[in-house]
Amino acid sequence: MNLRTAAFLFGFAAAATGYAADALPSRPKAGKVEIMPLDQVKPGMQGTAWTVFQGTEPEPVPIEIIGRWKDMWGPKQDVILAKMGGQAIRTNVAGGMSGSPVYIDGKLIGAVALRLSQFSPDAICGITPIELMLDINKLDQTRPDTARAPDAPRAADRVPVPAELLGQPVSAQPFMVPIETPVSLSGFTDETIRQFAPIFQQMGIATVQGGGAGSSIKTNKPVAGWQQSLSPGETVAGVLVDGDMSVTGLGTVTYNDGKNILAFGHSFFNLGPVDMPMAKGEVLTTLASTFQPNKMANATDIVGALRQDRHSGIMGELGQESPMIPVTMKMRSLDDKAAVLREQDFHFNVFVHQKWTPYLMMLTLYNSLSQMNDFADEATYRLSGKVEMSGPSNISLSTMQTSGEVPVPPSVALAGWWGDKFNRLYLNNVKTADVRSVNLTVDLLPERRAATIENAWVANADVRPGDDAALKVMLRPYRGDPIVKEFTLHIPSGLSKGEHRIVLSDADTANRMQSMAGQANRFIGIAETVSLLNQERSNNKLYVSLIDSSTTAYYEDKTLPSLPSSALNVMQAGRAPSRAMVTSAETATEQMAIPFDYMVTGSYTLRIQVK
Repeated sequence: MNLRTAAFLFGFAAAATGYAADALPSRPKAGKVEIMPLDQVKPGMQGTAWTVFQGTEPEPVPIEIIGRWKDMWGPKQDVILAKMGGQAIRTNVAGGMSGSPVYIDGKLIGAVALRLSQFSPDAICGITPIELMLDINKLDQTRPDTARAPDAPRAADRVPVPAELLGQPVSAQPFMVPIETPVSLSGFTDETIRQFAPIFQQMGIATVQGGGAGSSIKTNKPVAGWQQSLSPGETVAGVLVDGDMSVTGLGTVTYNDGKNILAFGHSFFNLGPVDMPMAKGEVLTTLASTFQPNKMANATDIVGALRQDRHSGIMGELGQESPMIPVTMKMRSLDDKAAVLREQDFHFNVFVHQKWTPYLMMLTLYNSLSQMNDFADEATYRLSGKVEMSGPSNISLSTMQTSGEVPVPPSVALAGWWGDKFNRLYLNNVKTADVRSVNLTVDLLPERRAATIENAWVANADVRPGDDAALKVMLRPYRGDPIVKEFTLHIPSGLSKGEHRIVLSDADTANRMQSMAGQANRFIGIAETVSLLNQERSNNKLYVSLIDSSTTAYYEDKTLPSLPSSALNVMQAGRAPSRAMVTSAETATEQMAIPFDYMVTGSYTLRIQVK
């Protein structure tokens, strides 16, 4: 046995039983620190990494340098290979260790950031040199193309595979991979995690179920004493959701100059410039595994804001506050007489980001629905909500969802419908939405409330302008007797003579032309988007419209009925393709909306003769 091996094994044995009192390394503190340049790091050097295995206090872990892996991160971006001892022999290189600072002779060389791919028995890690992390500039506003966010791949991102490569086996696997940042979901049901974990996995994110909600986070303002927070080696968390349920990503602090911190040694989501709450963390335990070792941890107090999320690490600023959207969700279970059996309120805050916010709104709504104990296969959800905006107009939304012909659970369909509204706000090409708060109520009805428009009658098809026409409509519910509704339709006094149509329809039919107009215009602003959302009809009503043969133009959020051809030609002349106008050869004038406590589908047309 040579001297280097003997010294290394002695260091490992000492770490396993605790460092000797006279050799106990000093715990790193915030403040300026001496840097050891990469070109001075040599194989065989002995060092110390600091990370938290349980609680909040970082512990020393002996490190032996193996060598440098050239261009691992990219051209001229090397990684230091090292072997960890101490408790890391048992736990292996665990998720959550990302960012653990490594010192040699009291000098900082970098952050533990990579590990061997799965099923390695050796605690071998990759260390991101501190020079690469110090290159992160908090003023950089560039946005990486490789950001990980819940979004379908664009057509431009799908590169065709050469035909000669198809069908060939692929055996090569990454030898060294970034340590997965465990995203802890606390206060979430098993069902929610099963439904949404694949989406996280597609982004290369490991999800960990937390033991309880992050209820310790009461405000987004930094807590008192933030100045003494997040010393090197301590746990740091980026907060996506906090409150009665929480979603947090945890890692380790590498460097703290008293105001700014560096952590992870690799990206969180590689979003570039961000404004995300930054919190302290507490590690419950570190699970040992050769497959996927992970720290189980909770975020605790907000102490600042993350400002940059880059490939070589994250940067945060202590004492700063990040905006979040406060959300209140009221879940109620009703009996067959519409009496409230029980209700539960959820209060939480959501991270503001153009792609993450819609996804987190969908995730939290689905989770809230999953916690309703009265769920049944034939249940119906009835949602009403208000989105408070910073502009002059707020958004009022309502819908119903129940089982139908499509094999999608109503809870999934409702969560998707809800997330789509925020997609339209946050993926706006003109301006970023400013949502101040969200408040919604969801009622769980104990039956499948779906009804299709089946028939309709008019008492007298010959009418005069100004008359009131008596109508009757029949809807066929899912099981049970037909629903018959009688009502009176006022015939406008200015309606021209001749044949006209009365269309009784569902919300999708009534919304179709306006929806097409909104989708056709790529540069519709926030005000117009809010207006369109407010104009959308709810699917628990039946809409009665009069149809005539004059042209209607739909542009952005505006409906221009009975438009003369000359005016239409002028409006369309020279219009850019990205600002399209949708036209219809007919004008549908909505006369009334009849409420039903059912999800209404279908349409029916009646003909009347105006004398």
